[in-house]
Amino acid sequence: MAGAGAFQNQVQSVEARLDNGTRVCLRRVRHSDQSEIEKGISQLSDKSRYLRFFSGSKTMPPSVVERLASVDGVKHLAWGMINMVEKDHPAMAVTHVFRETETSDSGEFAIAVLDQYHGLGVARLLMTALFLDCYCEGLRQLRIDILRSNTKASGLVRAVGAKPSAMEGSVAQYSLDIEGAISALQKMESPTGIRDIMAAFAAG
Repeated sequence: MAGAGAFQNQVQSVEARLDNGTRVCLRRVRHSDQSEIEKGISQLSDKSRYLRFFSGSKTMPPSVVERLASVDGVKHLAWGMINMVEKDHPAMAVTHVFRETETSDSGEFAIAVLDQYHGLGVARLLMTALFLDCYCEGLRQLRIDILRSNTKASGLVRAVGAKPSAMEGSVAQYSLDIEGAISALQKMESPTGIRDIMAAFAAG
């Protein structure tokens, strides 16, 4: 297996398959995706929206949507997944990392997957692309805030090595070593698309 240092961040998109055979494309989020991001938020179930944004509101303020779409590839890295089988290639999921400065080695991680795609390995595929991108950009640690009631999300991040660092009321904060997470993902047998993403980043 290649070490994290062997990967390159020139990758703009990667095609892969979910384990159920669905063809998907992972690509960097662009500012022009703002309307799709807003649409995706509205398509989340009330429960999923609450678990992602810690809010019961059915819509997010324009400033939140704008922030999610303002990706510069340095202070804000984001990857999305689209369904290549369905008409118009609808969005399936998106993941973000924000950091305070261009040279900071730590950032804040978040992910959202539309409800109909839960349980298919979507999150692990997106995490693979984003973590490789982060490592190439000099990020080494991630902070992840998860509602303590969100046991699926906490199980997901623990599976790639995240460790609890703080508990504040209903929110649990985790710390994740990116290189360790990449290694953990490399060792996973499922979803098999992880290997396609790793190969694309290794090739540059």
